[in-house]
Amino acid sequence: MFVYIENFFSQVIIFATSVFSDKDIIIHNIVIPAYIIKLLVLIIIAYLFHLIAVKIILPIIVRVIKKTKNQYDDILHKKKLIRRALHLLPATILSIGLPIILHHEVETYTFIFKGIRLYYILIALAIYDALLNTFHEIYDERTKSNKVGITGIIQALKVFGVIIAFILAISVLASKSPVYFISGLGAFTAVLMLIFRDPILGLVAGVQLSAMDLVRKGDWIDIPKHGADGQVVDITLTTVKVRNWDMTFTAIPAYELIAFSFKNWRGMFESGGRRIKRSLRFSARSIRFLTDEEIENLRRIKLLRGYIDSKMEEICDFNASTFSATDLSVQTNGRRLTNIGTYRAYCNAYLRSHSGINKDLILLVRQLHPTEFGLPIEIYAFTCDVSWIGHENTQSDIFDHLIAIVSEFGLELYQR
Repeated sequence: MFVYIENFFSQVIIFATSVFSDKDIIIHNIVIPAYIIKLLVLIIIAYLFHLIAVKIILPIIVRVIKKTKNQYDDILHKKKLIRRALHLLPATILSIGLPIILHHEVETYTFIFKGIRLYYILIALAIYDALLNTFHEIYDERTKSNKVGITGIIQALKVFGVIIAFILAISVLASKSPVYFISGLGAFTAVLMLIFRDPILGLVAGVQLSAMDLVRKGDWIDIPKHGADGQVVDITLTTVKVRNWDMTFTAIPAYELIAFSFKNWRGMFESGGRRIKRSLRFSARSIRFLTDEEIENLRRIKLLRGYIDSKMEEICDFNASTFSATDLSVQTNGRRLTNIGTYRAYCNAYLRSHSGINKDLILLVRQLHPTEFGLPIEIYAFTCDVSWIGHENTQSDIFDHLIAIVSEFGLELYQR
């Protein structure tokens, strides 16, 4: 196919330039070589074919793309990949026509052909950039819900492409193999490391962040060292941009996230539960055994009825077998229900019945080590709503209730 295309353009160029003689033209005593005229004709032919491709062929391709159900070709058009690829046409026409026109002008041919090769390199770099942008957008579209950020990798590949294009361009201008210049980069690397230390560290860190899936766009991260606490809005090759909860922005070098620790809250959002870890402190003076009358009153609470019945049966069986010949009117003899233990059981039952608590995750009501500030009862559970406002509302509602019901158990919260 390429042979037919080359033959077609060769015939067009030969026909278009055959109308001009091989003799030089003299205008107002100015000698214009014949090959200059033919070269101008060749440039006009290349430009005309480019206009045909852009004004006629490209709109037809765009109409076909819009009618297809596939979205990938729409992205190819959006990222201008097709438009950039059409620049190969005039470059191809020029490279085919030059040997025909300048076969006797070796120096001119060599000079112009170097320019065409540079043009090819520029087009290839533009197409490479469009391909990377297309892949990036397709990746973003297909992984909206669970996205590993690849912005750093894409930018690294772009930098790599620019470096390769630069080496190829220098090799074309110097008429030497690219291997010659690549071998000379070793000695230049030490200087580059000193001058571009931060960008190089950022490049490596950006690739690591993407490859190891440490940070994604949209993650909530906390970096106290930089005062950053908020959502990641952009990840570039060298910088991670965070929008804090006070709507300020913090730009953090990417290598800082590799060199130092930070907290990423993504796991909390993915788990479907946000943690409650808060304690209520009770005055030690208010902790005591429950009387029979208090037990009966608490038994009327629906959430406690099952607990009290099973616990009292367990206590009675234990006391009957262990303290059968003992005076149980003395409180220190036998087992008894305490107000703090019953309150702890109520908290557990209340949380398990609450619609805002995730029952699939850890749910714990425990007693912590007593201090001079009272006896702490810690609530450790997870709300179903992982959003900040929803979580805080659920947590507040729960503790409103747990604090208000303390007096029913004869307990007192500690406060200085």
